[in-house]
Amino acid sequence: MSTDARARAAADLLRARARSTILTDVGDDDLTRQHSPLMSPLVWDLAHIGNQEELWLVRDVGRREPVRDDIDRLYDAFKHPRATRPSLPLLGPGEARAYVRTVRDKVLDILDTVPLEGARLVDGGFAFGMIAQHEQQHDETMLATHQLREGDPALTAPPPPPSIADVGREVLVPGGPFTMGTSAEPWALDNERPAHEVDVASFHIDTAPVTNAQYAVFIDDGGYLDPRWWSPEGWHHRVHKGLVRPMHWHGDGTCTHFGVRAPIDPAAPVVHVCYHEAAAYAAWAGRRLPTEAEWEKAARHDPETGRSRRYPWGDADPGEAHANLGQRHLRPAPVGAYPAGASPLGVHQLIGDVWEWTSSDFHGYPGFAAFPYREYSEVFFGTEYKVLRGGSFGTDAVACRGTFRNWDLPVRRQIFAGFRCARDAREGE
Repeated sequence: MSTDARARAAADLLRARARSTILTDVGDDDLTRQHSPLMSPLVWDLAHIGNQEELWLVRDVGRREPVRDDIDRLYDAFKHPRATRPSLPLLGPGEARAYVRTVRDKVLDILDTVPLEGARLVDGGFAFGMIAQHEQQHDETMLATHQLREGDPALTAPPPPPSIADVGREVLVPGGPFTMGTSAEPWALDNERPAHEVDVASFHIDTAPVTNAQYAVFIDDGGYLDPRWWSPEGWHHRVHKGLVRPMHWHGDGTCTHFGVRAPIDPAAPVVHVCYHEAAAYAAWAGRRLPTEAEWEKAARHDPETGRSRRYPWGDADPGEAHANLGQRHLRPAPVGAYPAGASPLGVHQLIGDVWEWTSSDFHGYPGFAAFPYREYSEVFFGTEYKVLRGGSFGTDAVACRGTFRNWDLPVRRQIFAGFRCARDAREGE
């Protein structure tokens, strides 16, 4: 077990670092500039990745001397909001790259020697998996920064695969209990735990995320101009921010992906919409957003066996045929592109492509216990944040599974978020 855990941890850490290198392989001006007040300079993210790795793996797990204990406060995300980070005395590009290399060299040495048992933090390689997930989460954040960046494209990737399956419109998810969350996934984070039974009434859910073509009909029908479809908070936000279309759409049938302006793919999931836009579309369509429990039941529950799978397709780790993950492509794939990733009930693209807004606020599960620190999840619990599920084309497999929970403010649009709709089952359906 420890050999497998070491190999997996090493592979995931190395894959994350290779991606971080690609995302920061830009000129010094691009690294140090703040491309949007919503985001940190890329050089802050890079050094923060190294600092968290040093804190948890070098100092805590490895019991080694600090590499740079003079910079801990600079890279504490809770002490410095993103908008003010450019004013800090940050490590320069060369210093940041040297720092993360030094930390990683020490971490790989520690991984070779430290026992992966005897304490919860290291059992099964948890701390190393936590740090790999942390780096990949910041890689996705840096990818979002690249989407906000102006100028010539800095990233390239092949286009996503075409649609090869007719996904239909909706499926019925039968009512009844299912197991939500996990107590067995070794690298699951605290907010995914523990496994618990949830009874969900029958409902219908879209077989695919809402597409650009479907969303365009909402726009053309005046959906952004009619307060009937919006919550009071959503309408206020729409008016205050002047929202009239998804972020990065230009109003002429084109959109921009990472510096490249091109026609909008009508068959791809809509992306860069906030929770309020998603909820308004659902109301206009006579539907609603699914709850988090409904989303997870559609994604994990196997009605034939009654058990919850790790992923919609089963327990195997994601392969390239299952989902659009890991920045292999720089945009969502058209619906029907990944039939091998469908759930037992025929729900497609629940993993990858776009994070999906749910109607649920972010709370801990019954029996929740913060681990290894409150600031990962618990401090965000409440009504301020909405839960997103499923991952995006920019999410790595290590940071995405059927139980993985993301959360954000309902006004956020720079994240790679879309949605699918649901509705209550009517009597006799």
